[in-house]
Amino acid sequence: MSHHLEKLQVNLSTGVLFPEKPLIRFAPNQSACPACDSANRVLKTHTREVATLRIGHFTAHETQTSCPRCVEQPVFLAEELQQLVPPGARYGYDVLVFVGQAIFLHCRNGKEIQQELHAKNIAISLREIDYLGRRFIVYLALAHEQSQEKIKQFMGSQGGYILHLDGTCEGDSPHLMSTIDALSKIVLDNIKIPTENARELIPFLRRIQQAYGDPIALVHDMGGAILKAVAEVFPGVPDFICHFHFLKDIGKDLLGHDYSTIRRHLRRYGIRGTLRKTAKALKQAIEDAPDARQSLSHYLESKQLDEPDTPLHPLAAAYLIISWVLEAKSESNGFGFPFDRPHLDFYQRLQEAYPKLKALKQKMGADASLLPLMPVSKTLTDKALSSTVSRMLDTLRVFDHLREVMRIAQPDSREGLNDEGNADMATIKASLTRFRHSQEIKNLAATTLVYRKMVRQIDKYWEKLFADPIQVSTKTGSTFVQPQRTNNILEQFFRDLKRKGRKRSGNHALSKTLKTMLAQTPLVKNLENPQYMEIILNGKADLAERFAEIDIVQVRKAFEQAQRVTQKYPKRMAEVFKIPNLPQRLLEMPLKKTAAS
Repeated sequence: MSHHLEKLQVNLSTGVLFPEKPLIRFAPNQSACPACDSANRVLKTHTREVATLRIGHFTAHETQTSCPRCVEQPVFLAEELQQLVPPGARYGYDVLVFVGQAIFLHCRNGKEIQQELHAKNIAISLREIDYLGRRFIVYLALAHEQSQEKIKQFMGSQGGYILHLDGTCEGDSPHLMSTIDALSKIVLDNIKIPTENARELIPFLRRIQQAYGDPIALVHDMGGAILKAVAEVFPGVPDFICHFHFLKDIGKDLLGHDYSTIRRHLRRYGIRGTLRKTAKALKQAIEDAPDARQSLSHYLESKQLDEPDTPLHPLAAAYLIISWVLEAKSESNGFGFPFDRPHLDFYQRLQEAYPKLKALKQKMGADASLLPLMPVSKTLTDKALSSTVSRMLDTLRVFDHLREVMRIAQPDSREGLNDEGNADMATIKASLTRFRHSQEIKNLAATTLVYRKMVRQIDKYWEKLFADPIQVSTKTGSTFVQPQRTNNILEQFFRDLKRKGRKRSGNHALSKTLKTMLAQTPLVKNLENPQYMEIILNGKADLAERFAEIDIVQVRKAFEQAQRVTQKYPKRMAEVFKIPNLPQRLLEMPLKKTAAS
């Protein structure tokens, strides 16, 4: 940034209030053509309304010049204005970066960003904020692409990269596939595809291969499309199955049918709705009864909640037990099904609570009607439901034993997806060998289909489950790296991406967000990585300066392409949807005859 521009921005900072927007003149630095040394002459002048964080809103008066003698007559633009604002844009690079970081790093929604910018004397519409957010991703993607060679060199200095590949989707949204290097934690590339299929994954992986070379290892789930794609693009590269996904797949086969049956039965009885109404009525009764209210307050303020120091009022005890049943999901550890089974936990808590609630009802006197237990009794005496629960508990014993054998996502773990399961691979291999060939598993596999499928899964992926340390050359010498045995690095990444999306939008469901999201949005994760930032800035002070270097033609082309990918309908279709009586109007128009007619 030139000294003149720095001085200009200091003098016209947002701390200075203008009665009117200032007019600032910009002209090319070069007065003579560098090719022929002829004096440049004015080609045209024009004004445009622009805004930057440091200056605020102002009118830019730009002079453009050209060489009168050169055949191609090159046009010279005002460099200082080009550093402030993209050609043809109203808002400066610093506003664009502010909006992008506010959306993707700080989870601000449009109205919050609008208020923050208003406090900085920048007036902006919600639509423009959304537009700048998408533009930010395009600039970041181009800067990332231009930095690929340096990223490759950086990963090479660490011995190479271990490619983790995974995807996410929600509802009917497209699949967002992401790749990340487990060693540097740099997100390398992303793609959105309608479904997870090898036909589209293969060119995606070739793009990564062309940019960064072959990885030293791959880690992913057991999806058939991924297995086929990596086998074609990276033959001979050590290829490993994520232990977490491996267990998850086995658990779904073992437990999925029975768990769906339990969920269906509970929904049919509507027992959760009944208990929620009961809890609400009990809470109101406690508020109306001073002794019950005092009893509940005393209990909740005590040091040991699991050992009450005084008997609880029946209303308070009933309210606590019903609430405890309803919050059965608190037993979950953040792994998701099949590791977490909140519907089964709910049934077991209901089963445990029922006799205690019956005893309490006898002590409630006139308040007994507040505790209707017939719906609970009907649920628990359903023989088909209790039989399914019993069968699932038997299967769970085997599955949880397998979790302990593989030392990941264990039943007593409280780390959720942060559990990387770091343990000695030889020990896990020996333990899994004993489990696989135990007499109990042999007997179960001989008589029951789901256990037979479990054994086949173990045998099928055996060679892809156990990674030995890989010797690599780094800038400090030869060393060994151990591929992570889980793909949780991407599971954590997707969870964070969805959490931020929910926080911004306020919506729990993210199918719409994933449909409209630009494919390269996950690159924002890299902005938290200092080493990546040093690479991508390439000597510039900040992202605003770095983005100003990027050719606007590339930006417009990339933005148009990204928009086409995310648009569900062609341009202007939204206007069509607002037309009343559309079928009649269309058919009243003369239709163009087809070639066949």
